[in-house]
Amino acid sequence: MTQRPKRPADANQLAKLVADIATGEDAIHDPDTSAQRKGGKKGGEARAASLTPQQREEIARVAAEARWKKG
Repeated sequence: MTQRPKRPADANQLAKLVADIATGEDAIHDPDTSAQRKGGKKGGEARAASLTPQQREEIARVAAEARWKKG
């Protein structure tokens, strides 16, 4: 299900949003924006691949300490 943006409270901004959607100029409803979000899913894998095993170990150690510190 596609998420809709919040409606602007200002009447002028709402009118502009409606006009943009009607003319196809609205970037929020542009199908290309959803394709850009897919790149974020690859970020963690790309970062892990670029780190050395020692760097990954240090990051994991810091994360584990933070988890145990919460409790």
